[in-house]
Amino acid sequence: MSIGNNRLQGTIISEICKIKQLSELYITENKLISGEVPTCFGNLTSLRKLYLNSNKLSKVNSSLWSLRDILEVNLSDNALTLCLSIEIGNLKAVTFLDLSKNMISGSIPGAISGLQNLQILNLSQNKLVGGIPDSLGSLISLTDLDLSQNNLFGLIPRSLESLHYLEFINLSHNSLEGEIPSGGPFKNFTAQSFMFNKALCGNARLQVPACSKVKKKGSNANIFFIKCILPIMVSIILVVFCVFFLVKRRRKNGGDTNEGTLSALPTARMISYYELSQATNGFDESNLLVRGNFGSVFKGLLSNGMVVAVKVFNLDLELGSKSFSVECKAMRNLRHRNLMKII
Repeated sequence: MSIGNNRLQGTIISEICKIKQLSELYITENKLISGEVPTCFGNLTSLRKLYLNSNKLSKVNSSLWSLRDILEVNLSDNALTLCLSIEIGNLKAVTFLDLSKNMISGSIPGAISGLQNLQILNLSQNKLVGGIPDSLGSLISLTDLDLSQNNLFGLIPRSLESLHYLEFINLSHNSLEGEIPSGGPFKNFTAQSFMFNKALCGNARLQVPACSKVKKKGSNANIFFIKCILPIMVSIILVVFCVFFLVKRRRKNGGDTNEGTLSALPTARMISYYELSQATNGFDESNLLVRGNFGSVFKGLLSNGMVVAVKVFNLDLELGSKSFSVECKAMRNLRHRNLMKII
């Protein structure tokens, strides 16, 4: 059914939904049609093509996204004020989706990755915010992607490099930043696809500044320090503090008894796992002093009455064994009358 270019007025009548076998519906370029897309459109299970573009429609009920077998949907150039919901991921068969030139707000839902047959996606000239979801990289059939003239920000996902059939992309007039991907289809795109953004960088042919390599290296070094070196240093400091605290408390309670206990302890004494388990009540949480990135410290009471701090390393972590070696070396070299010797 096609009733386009007829200067129709008013709203779309719900009686259309009585045509159960309707497969294609074109109500386009009737600038006077306004209001809501009838809710019953979600029941037109035989519908394969729906073109309602170039009208003054203001609302679409989410039931429309339940048409799992529809192939083409064009609602562009209207006055739609909706937010894209996760239900849009139900359009499993759709190959063409054009929602451009509306007032659609909110973010692009990750559920859009469910449209595995989608070839053309146009969300341009709306009020979309947020980042471009990484999940767009799973739309393996995509050939055309237009997200221009929105308020999108953040990085361009590297996942888009895997869209081998992508021939056209337009991300201009947003607030994107960071490096423009250079692999896959991005080798063929021009500067027009990325102009008028916040702070993009990359290849000179795209008419953007080169990305700062020094900044990137510095960033990587900071990340390594925060993730690897800093946790080890914090663990060492915590262990030393706990030992110092325990020794100081025992001296207050028992005077010189600690010195006698320490002097009576063999310097090369071997303590079994069973004895440590008994001393900490099976490493019970009630004896937990501190928990770090690479292990935990428990308070233990040996059979001879000596209070010890037991460090349990998590060797399943990649840096667990390295942390163990570094901490042992550091504590072995410590010398102070208020610090307990390493057993």
